[in-house]
Parts: sequence; structure tokens; C-alpha cells
Amino acid sequence: MFNSSSFAEALHSDGPAANLAEKLDLYGRFVGAWTFDATRHLEDGQVLTGRGEVHFGWVLEGRAIQDVWILPARDAGPSPSLGKWTFYGTTLRVYDPSVDAWHIFWSDPRTQYYSRQLGRAEGDTIVQQGADGTGASVRWSFSRITENSFRWLGERSQDGGATWRLEVEFLARRAAST
Repeated sequence: MFNSSSFAEALHSDGPAANLAEKLDLYGRFVGAWTFDATRHLEDGQVLTGRGEVHFGWVLEGRAIQDVWILPARDAGPSPSLGKWTFYGTTLRVYDPSVDAWHIFWSDPRTQYYSRQLGRAEGDTIVQQGADGTGASVRWSFSRITENSFRWLGERSQDGGATWRLEVEFLARRAAST
């Protein structure tokens, strides 16, 4: 019989792997619970809005960060302003010392949306670039990062990265400790 607590114990780590702690802090600083205000810009000019939540944690012997992004937030109730735009997915972020970058794997089984990216710091911003399941170029970034807030942007390019269109903006705030 499956024991879900043994799975959680095997996955979860209390902190970063000691030999990589400094490099792992790029995403490690987000460990904890956050809420965010979400805005999505559709190609037809329509704007969808709602409130979501995201949870970051150490996993796999402290060698990776995993997060869960949820929109609408579980306590948000009906959210007609989101239309059909909802998600409940997870990102696995694994640091690779051989390229001094992070392998990013996003998976949302609710919407069947998947993306693989490579992430690294660019000044005070974290930029992740790659492609989604359709082959479109995607760029996701964290900016305006403080101890208790960040801005996350999702952009898409249909011309191989020559031009980018803003699709999504999340303004996140660290949730109060309980």
C-alpha cells in the first residue's frame, strides 16, 4: 500500500545541498508560500485577472527547487474574471554546474501545458528561455525581487525570439507565516 507521507519525506529536503548552497540561492530565496495577483493579456486585447498562490520548496536532497502554481488560489472561490484561464502545475528547477544554469521543467496536467527552459541570472533578474509543447519560444522572468515580493512575466515569441509579446504578469507577495 502506498504511503503518501513516505513519498513526501523522500521528496522534501530541509534546505540546499551544502556544496551548492550559494548557487542554489538564485531560486532558494523563494522557498515558502506566496500569493499573487495575475493578469493575462490575450491576443484579442482582452485582459483576464485573478488571485493565485505559489509554494516553493527544497527537494531531491536539496539539489533542486520544486514549486506549485495554482490559479485561482484555493481559497479564492468562483473567479469569473479568469474565464477559462486556470492552472494547477509544478516546476522542477535543477541547477547544472556544468553550464552554470538551471534546467526548468514546467508541467500542468490540468491544461496539458508543458515547457522546458534554461534559467540564469541576468543582473537582478532571473530569465528562463526555452520552448513549450507547440514549439513556440517562451521567456519567463522574475524581476523586482525583494525578500517579500517579486514580479513574474511570461512572454511568447512566434518568430524565434526576434520579438516578444507579454502574455502574463504575476505580482507576488510572501504569505504571512502561520
